[in-house]
Amino acid sequence: MAIFVHGIGWLTKEGYGCIRSGLQHAYETGEGAHALPKRDIFSHPFKNFGRLDTISKMTVFGVSLALQDAGIEYSPMGKQDIGIIGTNTEGSLRSDIEYFRDYLESGRTLSRGNLFIYTLPSSPIGEAAIHFGFLGPVLYTVREGNALSAVIDLANEMLLADEAPVMVAGKAEAEEAIFFVIGQERGKDRAVLCDVAEARMLVEANIDVAGLVQKFLRLSVSARKG
Repeated sequence: MAIFVHGIGWLTKEGYGCIRSGLQHAYETGEGAHALPKRDIFSHPFKNFGRLDTISKMTVFGVSLALQDAGIEYSPMGKQDIGIIGTNTEGSLRSDIEYFRDYLESGRTLSRGNLFIYTLPSSPIGEAAIHFGFLGPVLYTVREGNALSAVIDLANEMLLADEAPVMVAGKAEAEEAIFFVIGQERGKDRAVLCDVAEARMLVEANIDVAGLVQKFLRLSVSARKG
């Protein structure tokens, strides 16, 4: 069974975009990822968006861009058999520290529940699965070495095992994120950027997201010319 990459969404400190469609938007002075909801990055309002921690916001931004790039629509009433795998460097450490600081400032009695929600590293992909209506597997993983190539490998294995027809896989850090939409087959209405083996080779270099974006943009241009 052939496995393909159908779309990629990305964010860096300088901007955001989609690979296959060629979308690239550079932030203006004073802007950042916080400005994305105002740009209609989501097809419908994100419930309780303001409470999300930084990693969760970067995750849902990246996933939304990746789905857009792959031509996958979603709505608050629709559910889709799509799974998601995420990773990052620190897990939920930043949110854990913020929660404990709030606990100390509250006299070691109570801390805010909206902070507690994000003390699990799986919370960001859980938020994404809820908003985008994913019904497939939801998994956070962390491994030594190239964590991004590891989640792509895992998504590939799950697709081959028919655990879902489409998987979203990627990583989200505080200042950058990249997510891939990976599917079992081309589909008559879904374009293909590359096969998963080629994507795996490009991410193996373990460079930052900005570097990966340039690699995949060159690949996308070559694919269109071909």
